[in-house]
Amino acid sequence: MELLRSSFLPNTPFFTDPSPSQPPINLHTPKFNFRASIDTNTPTLPNPQPHLAFTAKKASDFSNSYRAQPTSEVSHCISLLRGNHVADCRQIHALALKLNAFEVNSWVGNKLAMLYSKNYERLDYAQKLFDEMPERTVPTYAALIRAYCRSEQWEDLFGVFGLMVEEGMVPDMYVVPTLLKACALTKMVGIGRMIHGFVIRKEMDLDVFVGNSLVDFYANCGDLGFAVSVFGAMREKDVVSWTALVSAYMNEGLCVEALEVFSLMKVNGVKRDLISWNVLVSGFAKNGEIEMALQYLEVMQEEGLRPRVNSWNGVISGCIQNEYFEDALDAFYRMLCFLEEPNFVTIASILPACAGLKDLNLGRAIHGFILKRQLCDNNHVEGSLIGMYSKCGSKDYAEKFFSMTKTKSIGMWNEMIAAYVNSGETEKGIELLRVMHHHGLKPDVVSYNTILAGHARNGQKNEAYELLHELVQMDLKPNIVSFNVLISGFQQFGLSFEALKLFWTMQSPCDGCFADFVLPESIQPNSITVAGALAACADLKLLSQGKEIHGYTLRCGFERNVYISSALVDMYSKCLDIDSATEVFRRTEDRNTICWNSMIAGHVNNMQLNLALELFCDMLEQGVEPSSITLMILLLTCGNMTALRFGRALHGYIIKTQLDESDSTLASALVGMFAKCGSIKEAKSVFDFEVKRDALLWNAMLSAYSTNGMLNNALALVGEMELVGVVPEI
Repeated sequence: MELLRSSFLPNTPFFTDPSPSQPPINLHTPKFNFRASIDTNTPTLPNPQPHLAFTAKKASDFSNSYRAQPTSEVSHCISLLRGNHVADCRQIHALALKLNAFEVNSWVGNKLAMLYSKNYERLDYAQKLFDEMPERTVPTYAALIRAYCRSEQWEDLFGVFGLMVEEGMVPDMYVVPTLLKACALTKMVGIGRMIHGFVIRKEMDLDVFVGNSLVDFYANCGDLGFAVSVFGAMREKDVVSWTALVSAYMNEGLCVEALEVFSLMKVNGVKRDLISWNVLVSGFAKNGEIEMALQYLEVMQEEGLRPRVNSWNGVISGCIQNEYFEDALDAFYRMLCFLEEPNFVTIASILPACAGLKDLNLGRAIHGFILKRQLCDNNHVEGSLIGMYSKCGSKDYAEKFFSMTKTKSIGMWNEMIAAYVNSGETEKGIELLRVMHHHGLKPDVVSYNTILAGHARNGQKNEAYELLHELVQMDLKPNIVSFNVLISGFQQFGLSFEALKLFWTMQSPCDGCFADFVLPESIQPNSITVAGALAACADLKLLSQGKEIHGYTLRCGFERNVYISSALVDMYSKCLDIDSATEVFRRTEDRNTICWNSMIAGHVNNMQLNLALELFCDMLEQGVEPSSITLMILLLTCGNMTALRFGRALHGYIIKTQLDESDSTLASALVGMFAKCGSIKEAKSVFDFEVKRDALLWNAMLSAYSTNGMLNNALALVGEMELVGVVPEI
């Protein structure tokens, strides 16, 4: 990271070819009408609203219609369409209209709609033409469905699919993968399962592409069991199949199992490509295993594959997700040394590292870097810049940058809303939400989730449920993130009972109401939801409900997730069931620092202080590096046990490892430990050694004097505190 600072800071399978002599079709009644205009000057949005009013009508009877005769000009038009000239399709369209080619051969309209659908900027033309066609083919449906999937117009996609089924058209093995991808991205599990049933009835599951799509669908919907089952039943497996299964395990935090599958690829003679390596590397990073990610980047090179920009993006993104900001910056620097050119995704991922470290100077330097590389003209990058400036304390500059940007995407609006919410100005965030409406831009679920998080963190239960109601009224569906931010926010504020009630209600919306409305459908919890619910059970000491949730984690395979295991250990120990906590801890294979901390704290909570100290020694023997939280728990334990010798050893370890030098929290804990052990001299030594003293450290020293009956020293310290503007808390 220091090197980075010094560098930046100045010291066509769908083709159907009917005969050109097919009987023509006369004028007709459209099946359904599009609301979209074909005005190409209309600005495009990143998540466009549905363009279709799906009201299917019966087609007119064309059997007795006038039959136009094909001409050489029409044949020329058909030959042009067969050439797949996407750039010239408007000229071909004009020629077809002039020659009345649509009535001579319905293939002309279908093929033209397919060509239009390949270009997002001309999707309106495809929509209008599709509306006017009396006869639509499966390849045309497939082309439009793919176009909607690329542009993330989910409502339109499922509307076209519904019309396709209504007209008796059977999706083929080329349409099914796109539909499953849409179901995965929108978490439409029910529709995806129905498609799976259809696939089995039509024996499409024998096709490797369909099988791969099913594995990917279940993996992205969090159903690891079905993903493994589908993979096992596949007769033919290729590199995509294996990669999808690696991704499925990584999504559930099962890095060991993912690595085993990745190794089996080679054993089974499957050549691992760049994408499969990227999935493995990014999976490690996403699960906080940064060293493993970097290690396998090197192994990847040893096998003759050079990490590309997406490889590095996966590592950087994983670091950011786990808040390993310095690691993200180090990975970015390595990428630049590797002479790999960053792209928009790289920049949008690395700017949050500057925000997380609140390093405004580095953020500005990277802003200058992307201006030189002409990487700023991207909605995601612009949104990340707003987020970086606001989180680095320059909200005014974020507002200025936001107002100067002419074309604002929903992502940019959401970043600005988040800037207000994170600074405690939730009302301004709501006001900006209303301004979005005024500008004709419909907020998305992310817009609402951001404000929901603000309400929940502030304990504003009624306001949160009113906003959730508004979200539903806007024809938007609350997603799993909506409930995760509410449950975690309520629990952290102290509304643990409300968080737990929400956890149960989201699964059975008919059994519980939110203010004056009922949720449209149930939502299954994921690992983050479960962790929040277990924390609520721990707060309320509800052992019975905690065991029920534990049963749910076992059924869903969540217990193997180390964060769930840690939450279970914490719940059982706070509910004074230390035996169950120990059992879960022992079953956890890939224990991280959080898991060890939970078990050590569990022993402390159950007054098993000697076991807590023994467990810390086991932690060090197994090569797990303790965090500042680990040491704070242990320092508290030493103080309560008056274990001065062990406390001194911990002090030496802290000095040796230079752990968390920028934070005086550990220093305060050391002062408190030495004071409780009666060694006020050593407490004063720690206090004097700290250059940057915050209110916590001053008050820790004041408490040390008071508990040891040193009244004069305490009064003298109060005088010093007044001089530096610190308010005594005793």
